Amino acid sequence: MWQKIKNIYHLFVALVANIIFFFPGRKLIIVGVTGTDGKTTTVSLIYHILKSSGKNVSMLSSVSACIGDKEYDTGFHVTTPAPLVITNITSEHLDYHKNFENYVKTKEKLLKIAEFAIVNRDDASYKLLIEAKGSKSDKNWITYGFSESADINLKIFSFESEVLMGDFNKYNALAAVAVCKTLGISNEDIKNGIKNFKMPLGRLDFVYDEDYAVVIDFAHTPNAFDQILSFLKPKVKGRIIHVFGSAGERDKEKRANMGKASSKYSDIVILTSEDPRSEDAGQIISQIESGIESDKADVRKIIDRREAIKTAIDIAKSGDLILITGKAHEKSMNLGKGEIPWDEYKEVSSALSGRN
Repeated sequence: MWQKIKNIYHLFVALVANIIFFFPGRKLIIVGVTGTDGKTTTVSLIYHILKSSGKNVSMLSSVSACIGDKEYDTGFHVTTPAPLVITNITSEHLDYHKNFENYVKTKEKLLKIAEFAIVNRDDASYKLLIEAKGSKSDKNWITYGFSESADINLKIFSFESEVLMGDFNKYNALAAVAVCKTLGISNEDIKNGIKNFKMPLGRLDFVYDEDYAVVIDFAHTPNAFDQILSFLKPKVKGRIIHVFGSAGERDKEKRANMGKASSKYSDIVILTSEDPRSEDAGQIISQIESGIESDKADVRKIIDRREAIKTAIDIAKSGDLILITGKAHEKSMNLGKGEIPWDEYKEVSSALSGRN
């Protein structure tokens, strides 16, 4: 009931804003990026390619809003509203959608109303989404992926990048390529844009890399854990120490799967708080732990996130990698009594200084 009221409120605000500003969307080309993981990187990459190609472009992502030459803070715990490119669809937000099929159908609606639909051909949801094609011509239904059946793949369009590491980021890049080609950007401009692209804050960010490494990332789903950890695992000589939690008042069904995905690759799992809100942080941690097989990883439960980060850094040995996920760029934490200031980068820096 409360969610319906919020939806009506947002619809009303959108209508009022359109009336006040004389329906500005009629004069704009809107590129929407939706899906479960990879949205911010994909949006940032599209924006960078278009801007470096000389286009007048703005961007709204979960990190910030860039309009003209100014960058604006978008507030606490904001994700991107959108309707055109689908990155991937895995179980997320089931607290609202109730089941995976409803979640996919919500994305399907967005594809139907978009003039051009750009979708991940390799994603497991593709078979469910194909119905959204409807009367769209092949020109207006564009696929990307690693498979040769995709309209845009790595054989058709190769590119160079020092920062887009891992298969998951290659998918994000291919999505951006498909969008920019649809908008008429030349292959040369697209390749140049990708080559000098810098990752947005909190995305596979190596904040320390000497005798051991510390990485901050926004990953907060089982799929995102699997993607980033499977990429990092072969590159780590020592142990992987993973620090994470799960947000309160959000999809509870994913928690055990997060634990399972982490313990598949991690040697030490440190479970901690991540915006528990009105839920008990200890209970959330127990739900995550329920998905961890006892022989897969050494599990430590430290509710205080600051202490959890400090512990991870204190126990790190030469060759180890510490992965801290879930907060990244966010500037606040909700422990049940409203938002309080939080800076993941400062906490890591403080812990590193304390150890050094």
